[in-house]
Amino acid sequence: MKLPPLLFSLAVCFLGHLSAQETSPNDNALLLAGLPIRDTPLAAFSYDPAWVDHATEFDKAWAELEARQLSKIRAWGPEFLGEAYANKDPLLYFFSGPDILYAQAFFPNASTYVLAGLEPTGAIPDIARMPKGALAGGLANLRKSLNAVLSFSFFITKDMKVDLKQNQLGGTLPVLYVFLARAGCRLETVELVGLDKEGALTPGKASTHGVKIVFFGPGGAEQTLYYFETNLANEGIKANPGFLKFCDQLGTAHSLVKAASYLMHLEDFSSARNFLLEHSAAILEDDSGIPLKYFDSSKWLLRFFGSYPGPIDIFKKFYQPDMASAYLRSNAPRLPFSFGYRWHPSQCSLILATPK
Repeated sequence: MKLPPLLFSLAVCFLGHLSAQETSPNDNALLLAGLPIRDTPLAAFSYDPAWVDHATEFDKAWAELEARQLSKIRAWGPEFLGEAYANKDPLLYFFSGPDILYAQAFFPNASTYVLAGLEPTGAIPDIARMPKGALAGGLANLRKSLNAVLSFSFFITKDMKVDLKQNQLGGTLPVLYVFLARAGCRLETVELVGLDKEGALTPGKASTHGVKIVFFGPGGAEQTLYYFETNLANEGIKANPGFLKFCDQLGTAHSLVKAASYLMHLEDFSSARNFLLEHSAAILEDDSGIPLKYFDSSKWLLRFFGSYPGPIDIFKKFYQPDMASAYLRSNAPRLPFSFGYRWHPSQCSLILATPK
């Protein structure tokens, strides 16, 4: 349904006078996700032709994603992840960008999600305060920034860094809003935060910038999501050690690594690699994560899923002969969904590492 142009313009003018307190994070998330929104001040925006087109495109994309990926992950997780799937321990997801979508699909019960990447956090979305006429362009850019992850299950970092620097609906926050809303979560509070060099949260000047989102998951449990914009190379961690100190304070956690550009294959990222090996109760990763040679066989039990055809061409120098041999010996179960850089399930690798 579309409002007549005059009524829509009057509605938008009225919305321009709303305070941020009158438009909740959850209402903004629903609108950005293209989901129905009623009986709230933002409902008038759902009559904008640009939003109607946005909702139609997202409905189609999510129906395909649900059938191809998410429903299959939810069926796979309880059987093969076992305790890690049901456990409420925090989840660490390094090199993630704003990909709460897959973090929540594999570990839906985590009490706390900690995501980290180079992508900017951005401002807290407030659609009611957007300049007149800016909504259509903002929604179109949001769809563009999500195109790769919806189609191939991973973000393309160099494209994301460009897409997320847009003035309207820029940064990782709109993406996090969309993913949480589409996953059936209800956002409660959102606040920009930072970390000092000792890993303490601070609302003021900080070495590491981020956001804290408190939400209620589909099952009704309260959960917390942190996203921090931080450099996880050794030099970045040395300059700003607060992020790893913050993670350390959470205690034992589970870890997810997906489409991580094979960075932890490099000695320049040994600090992040060693941290995960020392602090994880389980690590779920593809072959772009921690190389097999760093898992001490006396300390770690490894389970293999899918197959290992080797990296895609752009990363072919990171081929692991020991992983190829391990897959040949393992009789790995097939994967019903894609994971990492390869789009076809028959070509994807997935490794679950748990301490002995």
